[in-house]
Amino acid sequence: MSAESPQQDSPGLRMGRPFGIPVYVSPTWFIVAAFITITFAPTFQIRPPHLGVPESYAVAFAFAVLLYVSVLLHELAHCVVAKMYGLPVRRITLYLLGGVSEIEREPETPGREFMVAFAGPLLSLGLAAIGFGLEVTVVPEGGVLSLLTWQLWVANLIVGVFNLLPGLPLDGGRMLRAGVWKMTSNPGSGTIAAAWVGRGLAIAMVAVPFALALASNQSLGWEYVIWSVLLASFIWFGATQALRVARVRARIPRVNARALARRAVAVTAETPLAEALRRAAEAQAGAVVVVDHGGRPVAIVNEVAVESTPEQRRPWVTAGSLARSLEPSLVLAADLSGESLIDAMRDAPAGEYLLVERGGEIYGVLATSDVNKVFSGV
Repeated sequence: MSAESPQQDSPGLRMGRPFGIPVYVSPTWFIVAAFITITFAPTFQIRPPHLGVPESYAVAFAFAVLLYVSVLLHELAHCVVAKMYGLPVRRITLYLLGGVSEIEREPETPGREFMVAFAGPLLSLGLAAIGFGLEVTVVPEGGVLSLLTWQLWVANLIVGVFNLLPGLPLDGGRMLRAGVWKMTSNPGSGTIAAAWVGRGLAIAMVAVPFALALASNQSLGWEYVIWSVLLASFIWFGATQALRVARVRARIPRVNARALARRAVAVTAETPLAEALRRAAEAQAGAVVVVDHGGRPVAIVNEVAVESTPEQRRPWVTAGSLARSLEPSLVLAADLSGESLIDAMRDAPAGEYLLVERGGEIYGVLATSDVNKVFSGV
């Protein structure tokens, strides 16, 4: 029930910062908490100590909370190991079907990928073993404490075993990916293999129970059907997203600053926009750079702002009024390519970047829209 991918900007309620990692709970958690409470309350009325209706619902809700505490500890294990390897961790979000660790960079080797992935299930299974040991050796039988201890180790056993299934986006899928990566020396091949196995798991998770029910002439409970469909959907869409990411990453080597650069003309800030565009057209340039009177670049005229300016106003608007000042992060080396270029652009989002040679000479302008075209259709 875990994955490593960036999510939305407003993930939910912030609960704390264990190990310096922000933890959020999505509002969707309350939906599944209510579902778990309603589903499991009758079970706690049957099991010793045979709780009454109010008490059974309280204990069922405690089970929902324990399950998600188990998920949180599972995700923290991923994040702590990732931080040990120097990987930046943005946050953890608990949501409808589990948790997401937002680790912003992939491990550099298949061995590290395996260890980051395995850390979560290992912790979950370890906690399950501890809980089971406490239940059979320390906790008195038949009481609420025994029931809560049972909940603790069962919740961790569920989280640990489920995540060991060998298909993306589950941890077992990431471990499989690491294995294929190790054998082929190609992380993309590992992702594709583990994602297709994940899709197979999603289909099996729905098809197998129905097939067994038909073969035995029995019906499936509605709770089981809902859980099967939800979990299968989670795995299917996660695997599909992993395939899409693999296709995107396969195109990253094509991203080359020099190859994508637009030729630029230099004008001063007071130059009318119409005149700046005329010079650009004459020079067959695709960008306009604003320079000071010493010839040093100080800003880049924004393409979107130019397009939104009516043609009849362009003689009366200066190029400098539509330009973005050149902060140091918007000046990139012209020889950047691949991951290095993508990382530089991610660190300073903008519409245009000035490309310069190692000696400081202007090479051209890199437009984000041109980079996006490399990935269009993925």
